[in-house]
Amino acid sequence: MTAHDFDMDTFLRRPLTARLATEGPTVRPVWYLWEDGSFWVLTGPWARLPDLVRRNPAVALVVDECEVATGRVQQVIARGRAELLPFDVPRGRRKLSRYLGPDESLWDERFLGYLLDDPAERGTLWLRLTPASLKAQDLSYSVRPAR
Repeated sequence: MTAHDFDMDTFLRRPLTARLATEGPTVRPVWYLWEDGSFWVLTGPWARLPDLVRRNPAVALVVDECEVATGRVQQVIARGRAELLPFDVPRGRRKLSRYLGPDESLWDERFLGYLLDDPAERGTLWLRLTPASLKAQDLSYSVRPAR
């Protein structure tokens, strides 16, 4: 089921930070890639996230923005069961270039490692959330000029 009243795909293509919630509750900020109707989040053994998802794959994810100066407030809320999948470098490159720009020579070395190291040896994984429910809302408001 999908409900939205703004261009959700355009919104989700922006390099915004999402918040991913797992059991506990535990909430963490994440960079994501919205592709093929799913959210893709890079993770691995350096994080608690894979263990939490293996124990209970039910997750929620929120991407939002609130610009007080303009009154622009938009949000996307996704819920579903996360899957842990093998990492693939082409998708990793697409995700990281969204946030870091297309010139990989300017990236911090730790990000290049995800693309250059062997993902199986490093333990790099994708968390994929294909939403069972997805809701996008524009909650924007008018800003009155100061008197």
